[in-house]
Amino acid sequence: MATNPTFQLFSSSNDKSSSQGLGFFDSPEPPRPPPPPPVEVLSSEVSSSSVAFTVDKVNIGDVTLLKGRVNTKEVFGLPNSDLVPGVYEGGLKLWEGSIDLVKALEKESQTGNISFSGKRVLELGCGHALPGIYAYLKGADAVHLQDFNAEVLRCLTIPNLNANMSEKSPSDSVGDTEVRFFAGEWSEVHQLLPLVNVGETDKKGGYDVILMAETIYSISAQKSLYELVKRCLAYPDGAVYMAAKKYYFGVGGGTRQFLSMIEKDGVLASTLVSEVKDGSSNVREVWKLSYKS
Repeated sequence: MATNPTFQLFSSSNDKSSSQGLGFFDSPEPPRPPPPPPVEVLSSEVSSSSVAFTVDKVNIGDVTLLKGRVNTKEVFGLPNSDLVPGVYEGGLKLWEGSIDLVKALEKESQTGNISFSGKRVLELGCGHALPGIYAYLKGADAVHLQDFNAEVLRCLTIPNLNANMSEKSPSDSVGDTEVRFFAGEWSEVHQLLPLVNVGETDKKGGYDVILMAETIYSISAQKSLYELVKRCLAYPDGAVYMAAKKYYFGVGGGTRQFLSMIEKDGVLASTLVSEVKDGSSNVREVWKLSYKS
């Protein structure tokens, strides 16, 4: 694994060394290795993990969630700051977009623009899964969590969900939510996801809400991501909430490029939900995508 090129992708929420948070790659993306086959990861598999897991509290406006922490070197044999495209996609770090997305969802919930009660939710590229956990705690009927790496789900996502569940009082009515975990690349993982539209004329299935944070940094993977979203989004009222940087310098990804692709396709409409300017030369945004009427 040491022969794979590694990159610093963008600043994480707990990375104090990158004051600019610009998201530079030092060079264009190299060809990616063949992805691992998609697989469903069972929550019982976490018991076999020997990786050390600790938690910190994260205050997100009026919401307090737990953020798990594991050592990237212990899980993947990589330094904590590294990402290996096609091998490890940064799922063990808590990225800024996840925080932005939870803040936006809380505001949308408070203003009545969204309710998770009884909804079927899919979080793509989940990592810590804070947005998915938020939906779980808000009464979603089903929460399905996807990440590229099965190791991320076993060592971080599942323990982090369990830690947040243990913080809730027995009176909280969140015990009936169906939670499942799926690992795999976006062009293939639909083979396992239970709520996928069979074809263009069959849109009875699908997820009511799709959540994704910091998923569009790789321009080479954006088309697969968008096709997966269209396969999975319930019609006609499904909604996607996407948090990302306006630009990911060096690789061409970002909200402008991704939204341009969506506009040309003509299926979904986009609405800006929130914008975050933190003093750097880049801007973070949260967008809502929904079917055109």
